Amino acid sequence: MQAVKRKRRTHDVGPVAPCDNSSHMQIDDCGDTSAQEVYAESSVPCSNEACQETVRRLTEECTALRSEVYQLREKVSTLSFSQETFKDNDDMVQDLTGLPSFAKLMVVFTFVSPFLKVGAGLNPFQCFLMTLMRMRLNLPLHFFSYIFHVSKPTAGRIFNSMLNVLHDRLFRFILWPSKEQIQISLPMCFKNNTYRNCTSIIDCFEIFIKRPKNLRARAQTYSQYKHHNTAKYLISITPQGVISFVSRGWGGRASDRHITENCGYLENLLPGDLVLADRGFTVGDAVGLYSAHLKISAFTRGKKQLHPSELEYSRGLAAVRIHVERVIGLVRNKYTILQSTIPISLCQTATPGELTSLDKMVRVCCALCNICQSVVPSQ
Repeated sequence: MQAVKRKRRTHDVGPVAPCDNSSHMQIDDCGDTSAQEVYAESSVPCSNEACQETVRRLTEECTALRSEVYQLREKVSTLSFSQETFKDNDDMVQDLTGLPSFAKLMVVFTFVSPFLKVGAGLNPFQCFLMTLMRMRLNLPLHFFSYIFHVSKPTAGRIFNSMLNVLHDRLFRFILWPSKEQIQISLPMCFKNNTYRNCTSIIDCFEIFIKRPKNLRARAQTYSQYKHHNTAKYLISITPQGVISFVSRGWGGRASDRHITENCGYLENLLPGDLVLADRGFTVGDAVGLYSAHLKISAFTRGKKQLHPSELEYSRGLAAVRIHVERVIGLVRNKYTILQSTIPISLCQTATPGELTSLDKMVRVCCALCNICQSVVPSQ
């Protein structure tokens, strides 16, 4: 009986279809086809007006956001003070650095860039720009710490380091030309027989400094003329208005004669040179030791009034000597840090005989002014 039941169960089981690989392939193909059809159906634009309105609104929003991102990127690039910020914008270059054009800014930067050190996440151009902007605009260090995202001590270290590099590289722009070079492009106002041999026009200018705590330093720097503690500099220009000499800083108490005789200016004179100066420069004997000549305005000392010939001579001399005052005004107005009251820390050195930071600033400002257009007309 058990054998019969087992046999019946065997016959009840239906035939099993053979396993064929081709049938599996057909099933897979059908699955892929259905997925493609579903994707194709989903990619067809919806005919519902609400859906179309949503798509249109999202597209417009995406376009507006892309435009906003582009504008913000341009604004960030402008605020980063990179070279691209100043490219094709000479007015911005002149306002922030004092140099007349982007081309000249890049010439100066290329000249000093191999000696610049990168620090505090700023690139060399930003360090260079920070130094020029501080001298140009007389802005405090904490202002630069905000716009360049560095600390105030870091901004101070960058400024001092950059000032040393700029002085070492740009001071060579202040040079004493030969008499032949001066004669080639002598302005019309110097071509008469009286001033044809002029090679130098000199004057002194003073910069206010903070009141020193040391009594001796306080007395040495007090200027009776300015009624303030000052640092005093001798400056010489050529007839073309180019700065050819800048002395170290002296105390405001020092006289024009003392500075002229002891600052190294006289060593540049050659036989036959003519020097023009104000009446305070009574250095005719010292200039004569170098076989040069000095012309200063006539004095009324011991006289009630000047002789008409002396008056005419003084007027003619003042007309050409005034160019040195114009150059001094150019340096002060272009780099307004020289109009401020300088801290004592910038007037001191760790080693006697070294140049102070103020001395370096004055020389760098004068060198940069030599790159700009002269205030003396050629005609």
